[in-house]
Amino acid sequence: MTQTPPQRPHARPLRVLAAMSGGVDSAVAAARAAEAGHDVTGVHLALSANPQSFRTGARGCCTIEDSRDARRAADVIGIPFYVWDLAERFREDVVDDFVAEYEAGRTPNPCLRCNEKIKFAALLDKALALGFDAVCTGHYATVVLGEDGTRELHRASDTAKDQSYVLGVLDEKQLAHAMFPLGDTLTTKDEIRAEAERRGLAVAKKPDSHDICFIADGDTQGFLATRLGKAEGDIVDESGTKVGTHEGAYGFTIGQRKGLRIGHPAPDGKPRYVLDISPVNNTVTVGPVEALDVTALTAIKPRWCGTAPEGPGRYTAQLRAHGGETPVSATLEDGELRVAFDEPVRGVAPGQAIVLYDGTRVVGSATIATTTRRTTEPAGG
Repeated sequence: MTQTPPQRPHARPLRVLAAMSGGVDSAVAAARAAEAGHDVTGVHLALSANPQSFRTGARGCCTIEDSRDARRAADVIGIPFYVWDLAERFREDVVDDFVAEYEAGRTPNPCLRCNEKIKFAALLDKALALGFDAVCTGHYATVVLGEDGTRELHRASDTAKDQSYVLGVLDEKQLAHAMFPLGDTLTTKDEIRAEAERRGLAVAKKPDSHDICFIADGDTQGFLATRLGKAEGDIVDESGTKVGTHEGAYGFTIGQRKGLRIGHPAPDGKPRYVLDISPVNNTVTVGPVEALDVTALTAIKPRWCGTAPEGPGRYTAQLRAHGGETPVSATLEDGELRVAFDEPVRGVAPGQAIVLYDGTRVVGSATIATTTRRTTEPAGG
């Protein structure tokens, strides 16, 4: 695999809007941008009409506490700071989309959608209208400026912290106004925290957030139940035989093993996994782990980090934020991405994003629509 090319420095100081979540990464990113000589303004995005309804404590990015932490960090860095209310846009583009996707039997990625619709659409549009040149975030990824002036998105230098998967929705225009000061840092998270402490940032020891920020207690199924209501249905095996019941098909994801509440074991005594979710008849199909093997998929709504690829190509693909890469062949036909895996993969669900890479370069992303399994007919939304 090729190494990430060096990131060329900006030729002049820029007016930079630093999105500050209240966490350590975004605070250090803002500090580095200011230290590099850019004219930086900090902004915290208020994403909930009622901040207390989102995560409490130091685990998310949508609380009153997070807003205060971001303000204190901006004061220490010595930059102006504002809070922008994007709660309605966030609810429509991220939360409502999340609920609708689960209701349709798909598995969405709200962090990816937030980057696409909020941080690099709503926020960036507003920033450009106000005369800013770039939006700065604490993501671990790298924007590479080519000799011809084009920009590419690459993995972070430290692949263990790489977050390019959730940025694969950014197009070339958005990359032209994106700044990721942490992307070319070959340091551990402990060293980032140590840097924050040296800079006098109180968020140095603040825990990272890992869960969905708008689900306060981390209970996704409970969150969906309050919005979609209980809807009892059948759990069936591959032959269509009823083996259990559920209170809402939206509470399951393909590849899930735990929490199925099946009354009796499979004939072979082996664990069963969710193979398919049908919102039409509110049925969840379960079966052996081997039935999860996916050999190919189709994906819709492709977004390219630059020029769209022409003809078939060889890439590696990433299927989840913290997943590994797998070799694939891919081609774009009639606006639809068709992908064949060199080796079968598991845990692939419609609604997820597939992100294609050429070495460390992010080629683009698309939303998985259907999958083809080794032993079953195509499945998907």
